[in-house]
Amino acid sequence: MMAAVIAARNGNGVTLIEKNEKLGKKLYVTGKGRCNVTNACDTEHLFQNIVSNAKFLYSSFTSFTNHDVIHFFEELHCPLKTERGERVFPVSDKSSDIIKALSLECSRLNVTVLLSTEVEQLIIKNHSCLGVVVQQKKGVFPLKELFADAVILSTGGLSYPSTGSTGDGYRFAGEAGLAVTEPFPALVPLETEEDDPVKMQGLTLKNIEVSFWSETDGKKHSFYRGFGEMIFTHFGVSGPVIMSGSSYCSGYLRKGKVRLTIDLKPALTEEELERRIIKDFEEMKNALFKNALFKLLPKVMVPVMVERSRIDPDKKVNMVTKEERRYLLRCIKAFSLNIKNTRGFSEAVITKGGVKVNEINPSTMESKKIKNLYFAGEVLDLDALTGGYNLQIAWSTGYLAGSSV
Repeated sequence: MMAAVIAARNGNGVTLIEKNEKLGKKLYVTGKGRCNVTNACDTEHLFQNIVSNAKFLYSSFTSFTNHDVIHFFEELHCPLKTERGERVFPVSDKSSDIIKALSLECSRLNVTVLLSTEVEQLIIKNHSCLGVVVQQKKGVFPLKELFADAVILSTGGLSYPSTGSTGDGYRFAGEAGLAVTEPFPALVPLETEEDDPVKMQGLTLKNIEVSFWSETDGKKHSFYRGFGEMIFTHFGVSGPVIMSGSSYCSGYLRKGKVRLTIDLKPALTEEELERRIIKDFEEMKNALFKNALFKLLPKVMVPVMVERSRIDPDKKVNMVTKEERRYLLRCIKAFSLNIKNTRGFSEAVITKGGVKVNEINPSTMESKKIKNLYFAGEVLDLDALTGGYNLQIAWSTGYLAGSSV
C-alpha cells in the first residue's frame, strides 16, 4: 500500500493486486492489533536494531525516515503517540486506523485495487519484467495477463500464513533467477529440552536479563543479551525479550547447541543476593528449605528452584551449608535452559531470510538481473527486533520502490 501510494503520488497509474478479500490483513494483527507503526529513536539506534543486512537499508532509511513515517500518517489524519521504548502507535490503539488511512489515500489517488486476485507468475522476457499473470477468485475465472511498465513485489514472508503470507514472492524471485536465502521463523517463541517451563506454565517474569549462548566445536560464546519480560509456556519460553533473542537463534540451532541463561535478579550483584539469602534464612532459621524461598521467588518457581539447587527440601535452613547456598545463588543468577527449536511460522511475527539483497539495487529496490522488477518489505532478506523496526523496513523500502518506478 505504501509503494502504491507513493507511485501514484508521482503520477503513475497504479494497480494493487491483493489475494485476500481485503487490504492490510497482516497489518491488522501487528502489535497485538494495536500496530506498532515505527520507533521514534535516533538513526543510530534504528540501525542497531536491524538484525540482517542493515547496511543495505541506508538509502531506504534516509529516503523515508521513521520521523517521515510519523508525519506521513498524521497528514492522513491518523494521529500517533509514542510510548515506552520510543514505540509509536495510533492514538486509537487500532491497527485498522492505519489500514484505513492507507486505503483512503489509495482511493483518493485512483489506485485500482484488485481484491481476491492471486498472482500466478511474473511475465519476464529478455531480462525484463513486463507484468503478471493473475487469477481472480481462484478456480472460477481463467488466467489473465496484466501488463505494466514496472512490477513491485511486496508479498511478505511466511509468518502468519493465514494472513496470506505463503512465500509466493520467494517462488517468483526463484523463477526469475534470483537467489533466495532459506527462510526461518523469527521473533518467535522457543521450545526447550527441559520440562521445567511446563511446571511454571503461565508465569511471567519482569525485569530479568537473558543471555543466549551457542556451543560449536567445543567453544561457547554469547550471541544475544537482553533485558525485559518473558513468560514460561507449555512448550518452553516466550515474551518480548525471548522473541528478540529468537531472531538470532535459527542459524545457531543448525550448527550446534543453544543455551538460554536467565538472571532472575539482575539488579543485585552476587554479593548483594547472597546477603539477601542469608537475611531471609536467618528470619526463618527453623523453616524447611522448601518453604524458605517464597520471599525471593514467585510461588510457582519455588519447587523448580528447590529441585535445581540439589539441597534436601526437608533440610532446615540453618543447616544449609555455605557451598549449598552459593550453588543456590548461581541457580538464581544463571537459570539455564537448553533450546531445542523455534516454534513454526504460524507463531512467528516475521520471517528471517528471503530474496538476497545483493541481487537488489539498494538505491532503487530494482532487481539487478531483471529490469523493471522491484522488491519491498519482508520478501527481502531483512529483519529486525521488536519495537516497530520491521514495519519501518516495510515503509522505507515500499517508499523507495514506489519512488523509483
